[in-house]
Formats: sequence, C-alpha cells, structure tokens
Amino acid sequence: MKKLVLIASLVTATLIVSVGFAVLGSNEQPLALACGSGVVDKAQGETFTVKITFKNNGKHEGTWSVNIAFEGESWTWSGEPQTLTLKPCHRKTLTWTGNVPEDAATDSVARLIVYYNDSFQPLNWWIHVVSGAELAVTSSVVR
Repeated sequence: MKKLVLIASLVTATLIVSVGFAVLGSNEQPLALACGSGVVDKAQGETFTVKITFKNNGKHEGTWSVNIAFEGESWTWSGEPQTLTLKPCHRKTLTWTGNVPEDAATDSVARLIVYYNDSFQPLNWWIHVVSGAELAVTSSVVR
C-alpha cells in the first residue's frame, strides 16, 4: 500500500511539474540532455552516482556552468558545479557522486534537477530513502 501511495505521489508530482514547465515555456537553450528515468532506493548516508550526457544542439561552440541537485520536501543535496564546453553536435558525459543526507526521512523522495547557466530542467530520476535496517529471522524454536 505504501508503495502504491508513493508511486501515485510521484506520478502526480511529475504531472504538476510538467504542466508548470509547459505553461512557462522554455528559453530555447541549445543544450540537450540524454537521460532515462526511474526511482532508486538508497538508505541514509548511502552513496549515489549521477551520469548525464549533454549535447550541443546549437550551431556554434558553447560553454555552460552545469550543476545538479536532488530536491524534495524532506531533504536536498547539491553537487559541485562543472564547466562544460562543447562544439556543435558534440556530446560529453559529466559525473557527480554524493551521499543521501544522514537526516533524510525514511520513505522520502527527492527529484534530480539539472541547472545550467540561468536555466534548469527537472529529470525523471528520483531517490527514495529506504530504511537502512533489515530484520531477518535467523532461528526459532517451538516446544
């Protein structure tokens, strides 16, 4: 039941954000992102790696200041900015490594956002914080 509520919440949040961006429009930056989507389960303090491939869709070489963040109601994490310079039609993959904050609430989620120059783009990647504790029955006796 909790997973169903979580999935419904994620779908609703995605729709709300997507509609908001459709209404606002874009500023037609020639930088394109190659990305997938999904929900990744991580415990508090656990390491994650983000790899994003960028492409210059413009007609001239461009330079961008690029950074990422995971943003949610309960917790946030921000990476270190990187400078990206690409010739037209060229691609490059940037990598960030981070840790889920120790104080992130169990069952909370945060969405991956890419920031570049004065723009940002939410991606369909989420970190779902799971409990780091797992109970296992190792023996029992009935007499």
